[in-house]
Amino acid sequence: MKTLVKQLAVAAAFGLAALTTVAQDYTVPASAPAYIKRAIEAADRPPEQKAIDAARKPAETLMLAGLQEGDHIAEITSFGQYYSAILSAAVGPNGKVDMYDMPYMETINQATAKGKAFSDAHANTTYTVVDYNAIQLAADLDAVYNILYYHDLQPLKVDTAAMNRKILAALKPGGIYFVIDHKAEDGSGWRDAGTIHRMAKQTIIDEITAAGFVLETDSDLLANPQDDRSKMVFAPDTRRHTDQAVLVFRKPQ
Repeated sequence: MKTLVKQLAVAAAFGLAALTTVAQDYTVPASAPAYIKRAIEAADRPPEQKAIDAARKPAETLMLAGLQEGDHIAEITSFGQYYSAILSAAVGPNGKVDMYDMPYMETINQATAKGKAFSDAHANTTYTVVDYNAIQLAADLDAVYNILYYHDLQPLKVDTAAMNRKILAALKPGGIYFVIDHKAEDGSGWRDAGTIHRMAKQTIIDEITAAGFVLETDSDLLANPQDDRSKMVFAPDTRRHTDQAVLVFRKPQ
């Protein structure tokens, strides 16, 4: 785990370097609901987050996830608060975002202090630092979002089968488990998760459906066929350009 934490610290350094990246133009699609458009175009969003919108396609992503104003969302890792900020603004005062980070993040770029500060400044959020093996989620959630972090779970000794069952139990009937992750080579399973921060899409699907979820959407929204899936995701010529799995799972009614 120490090696993984060191790698994540390096990733944080890459993130800081990315703040100087020249922003690409991004326009919220005309079909986006007003609450999503409002959240993404909010004047108080940090410029370094807006700078990567073109790569991350937040409006299209949240529309695919089925986000609704007033939703109660659990966010599995809020590191950097990119989606935390958008979700908090989009769900509005009648919604709620529960943010969860692992304890090791206390050592990475003051991540947990920043998470707490964000939550303190946003009344419709909570922030919890907890080993995910001991996570206790609120009941009757509308959705759980795990964005670019599923691959970190097993290297951090998280029992993904148990965690997926907890998520299923916490969601309302029909609730959404939304997962995005960096694709590894087909058939590689968890092999590359602790080294280059990628994993096989089919392994994610197999694990989550084994918990009782139904795969509703397997989207190519963030696909990049030119991505070399054997490369480290934080490499300068790869970061923000990985081929990503975008998966919408639903709890049966």
